[in-house]
Amino acid sequence: MLTPHLIDTTVTAALVEDAPWGDLTAATLIPEDATASASLTAREAGVFSGSAVFEAAFRLTDPRITVAFLVADGERFAAGDTIAMVSGPARAVLTAERVALNFVQRMSGIATITAAYVEAVSDTRARIVDTRKTTPGLRVFERHAVRSGGGHNHRHSLSDAVMVKDNHLSVLLERGLTVTEALLRAREELPHTTTIEVEVDRLDQIEAVLAAGVDTIMLDNFTVDELREGVALIAGRAIVEASGNVTLSTVRAIAETGVDVISSGALTHSVRSLDLGLDVSVD
Repeated sequence: MLTPHLIDTTVTAALVEDAPWGDLTAATLIPEDATASASLTAREAGVFSGSAVFEAAFRLTDPRITVAFLVADGERFAAGDTIAMVSGPARAVLTAERVALNFVQRMSGIATITAAYVEAVSDTRARIVDTRKTTPGLRVFERHAVRSGGGHNHRHSLSDAVMVKDNHLSVLLERGLTVTEALLRAREELPHTTTIEVEVDRLDQIEAVLAAGVDTIMLDNFTVDELREGVALIAGRAIVEASGNVTLSTVRAIAETGVDVISSGALTHSVRSLDLGLDVSVD
């Protein structure tokens, strides 16, 4: 969850990184009493995300800066639209602008590509979900952006749920346990509120996983035909997640197999930042 504490902590670290001993250029060239206005303008169409983060960059630099938004998180905008207006002490506006832009450009890029995936699977049962392939330290920001685009979040961290992957299973099998036995033992140790998800990469692994009563089965790198067969085999006994090689060109076909969830690391790990500009003028 994008809380005020997490926003301020992360944005403060970014501001310190960008101006550890102050903004030498602004302090040298800009009169201390100068004020400025700036408009956040879209240079291409997209979906907006990051208003609270954008505002924090200016507020934490100088609380006298005011930010007014014309577009809210999750709303679409066209090229040329004004998204927000900023005004306050000129030195501070100039000092904060790059950090503010870096965050909101990336978050809006994530929201925009997520919205494209969500639109591609419209009228199917599948929901679009992110993964843990996020920028270290920025997961909360990036996952908020996924929600701004109409997507959903997977488990937030390793502490949230049990998710058994092929490497976990290989360790267990080497110790002489069957998949079903290992999963049943795990269930006995967990609180009843904790869910278990298991990744499989072959159809013949599904029945052993189902026998343990898991909550979700991830079909990893399955073909469309294999996904359809997997959905039929699971037959509602668990949530079905499809993952691996999910792109805008393939996501519709994946959704039409009947899976419940489609997870894609591409929403966050390789997204292009959106082109937004901040045009400053001296009052």
